Amino acid sequence: MGRRDACARGGNNIGKNMMLERIFQIQVSQSILQFGFSQVEIQRQINEWLVLSLFTSERISSGKSAQLLNISRIEFLALLRKRGIAFINYTTEELEDEFIAMQSLEINTTQ
Repeated sequence: MGRRDACARGGNNIGKNMMLERIFQIQVSQSILQFGFSQVEIQRQINEWLVLSLFTSERISSGKSAQLLNISRIEFLALLRKRGIAFINYTTEELEDEFIAMQSLEINTTQ
């Protein structure tokens, strides 16, 4: 997908944050357009994809992701679930530590 920077302009007022927008022209193949996407829907999908990409690469937090998509953090967590993206990504060692901690709690509550 090619893109060219067409122009930059002042942005929308989202909450208390003033966000700058930059307009890009993109080429979308006819085979994708046949699915009936409007320009607004394509823009929304691209923004969502970029934010999810930043989140999954651990470059931004879930709170920042929600802010960039102009949704609540709860709505963002629901979006992750809808897209099949794990919110918590434990390493094997971290997961083992959590299981040990849970077992310790179970032992303490049964005594």
